[in-house]
Amino acid sequence: MKPWAGVGEAYAASYASLCAGTGDALLSALGAPGGRRLLDIGSGTGELADRFRRAGWDVTGCEPEPTMRAVSERQHPRVRVVAGALPELPFTGAAFEAVTANFVLNHVPDPRASAREIARIAVSGAPLAASIWVRSPSWFWMDIVARAGIVASSGERLPADKDFARTSEGFAAMLADGDWQGARVEELSWTWRAAPSALWASAEGGVASAGMLYRGLGREDRAQFREAFDEVCAEHAVEGLVLLEHTAAVAVGRAL
Repeated sequence: MKPWAGVGEAYAASYASLCAGTGDALLSALGAPGGRRLLDIGSGTGELADRFRRAGWDVTGCEPEPTMRAVSERQHPRVRVVAGALPELPFTGAAFEAVTANFVLNHVPDPRASAREIARIAVSGAPLAASIWVRSPSWFWMDIVARAGIVASSGERLPADKDFARTSEGFAAMLADGDWQGARVEELSWTWRAAPSALWASAEGGVASAGMLYRGLGREDRAQFREAFDEVCAEHAVEGLVLLEHTAAVAVGRAL
């Protein structure tokens, strides 16, 4: 999770609203709250955790990045948040009656061990829900990088024995290896109508791969990146917003 260091404010101003797009699907998967205990792993700046709380869950957020927790505590003070990261969480077994991990298992160093940890901390038969991206508008940032004449690295990949296919089928198979019972995966697509200012906040603030790339650029390359960014936004904006379609794989299973 190190690439997310220090990005809490930038994430809150940009991708937090996008990642909250799975909220309806996750709430539906969890069933009736009834004040039951729910752990939201990788709770970030707290948008979904607070939504779960307002729906009637007794929510605890778990987030490793201090700047994310700081934003969550300021914006959603009624959500308890503790420090912790997969694959080893600071909870005893069978501590929660539902567990969510929204866009987390695509960032952890050992996805299967992390899936087992999610199952471990849930009571027997409890609903488990998680999501990953299977399609994102990488073309948007790739176009910017190409226009700016910047050579981007291919990024780090997990070792073959730890990685999994970033497809619905690959996600389901990985979760089955991670002791999720009866995991089923459905794809959810929606369009993020992003303000250019939000997209720029993500890049300048170091959020995700584009932000990490921008952070590593020198002064001249940053200027080229910004010029290319403005060009691409202008070409694809509709009424001042850039329309970016995303597809998530949303998985629902049960603890042993």
